[in-house]
Amino acid sequence: MPNERLRAAMASGGWTHASLACATDVDPKSVERWVNLGRTPRRTTALKAAHRLGEDVHALWSALRQPRAARAVSQELVALYDQRADLPVSVFVDLFAAARERIDVLVYAAVFLHEAYPRFNDLLRERAAEGCAVRIAVGDADSETVRQRGREEEFGHGIESRCRLALMHYGPLAKVPGIELRTHGTALYNSLYRADDQALVNAHAWGVNAYRAPVWHLRRSADGGMFDTYAHSFDAVWETARPVEG
Repeated sequence: MPNERLRAAMASGGWTHASLACATDVDPKSVERWVNLGRTPRRTTALKAAHRLGEDVHALWSALRQPRAARAVSQELVALYDQRADLPVSVFVDLFAAARERIDVLVYAAVFLHEAYPRFNDLLRERAAEGCAVRIAVGDADSETVRQRGREEEFGHGIESRCRLALMHYGPLAKVPGIELRTHGTALYNSLYRADDQALVNAHAWGVNAYRAPVWHLRRSADGGMFDTYAHSFDAVWETARPVEG
């Protein structure tokens, strides 16, 4: 399993496999295995790497934590990020690119996806062509809920403009077989990005723009877990959303 927390920490600090390897006196291949295969380095090496990255060593490699009595943490929690801005867009792209059965997106706008990855529509078309069911719900710019969110975030009409821009981005997909596009006027407590049995959940905090709010990466492991809670939430919003005609 890839170490997404380590990947994000390296990306945030501009570290490459080679530069971190040099700073910790290991081979670049070792760093690559830490990131892509989830390997855990020796404690002394891990401490050195964590110090260079400015991260808690146990946050990067939980296997190094000494056993102790602690409150339970859901086994579905893969990673927790302080804010969405910490995640490179490649994390979202890789998640959706790996989907084989379902992609769900529930947001107000999330225009960062198209701005940072102009091929995002092409990616969704490709997944749909391979049999993946794609559902996208963006905010209704004319709804009172969206206007209220703008006032709370102190962006005024900015969020309404972003919702309209998001609809312009996704609009060409409205007639693509396998892709459904709707608008919603619900009060979102989280933005959801689902691909099969994995999801990125971007929390919403009052008065804070979504890019500054935490994100947790979930992987479904059993019925009734955290993943299912958010999946059911998506379904509930989807039932109230209005289809966008092509």
